[in-house]
Amino acid sequence: MPEPAQESERARAVLPLGVAEVTGPSMVPTLHHGDRLVVHYGARLRIGDVVVLRHPFQQDLLVVKRVAERRDGGWWVLGDNAYAGGDSTDYGTVPDELVLGKVRFRYRPRPGGQRSPFAVARWAFSAARPVFCDRSASRRLRAR
Repeated sequence: MPEPAQESERARAVLPLGVAEVTGPSMVPTLHHGDRLVVHYGARLRIGDVVVLRHPFQQDLLVVKRVAERRDGGWWVLGDNAYAGGDSTDYGTVPDELVLGKVRFRYRPRPGGQRSPFAVARWAFSAARPVFCDRSASRRLRAR
């Protein structure tokens, strides 16, 4: 289950943006282990948005999921990788107060040991990308 690294509460109070790191495979192919995310805290949500939320049963654990639909009592969220689990099929709807923010941008850190200009150019071309609700929506969400 992706788990963004915790950020400081003070930084979040000053700016509505923060940085998180993905760990785990549940958002593959949209997000991969090690990806860094720019999170817009308090943003308005739409179906298909990728969000950072507190796990309903372990609130010290942050997870990244995609908003599938609005239901009574909160949001139904799904991971893009149906085989990884750890989404609303396991814990039900997520209340509004547990959804922290929307993922706006994804970037991949540069792998160590890449020295050739071709490898660096290839990394630079694919490293940073905005995360849209309509363009990066998973097959799982579209099949609903």
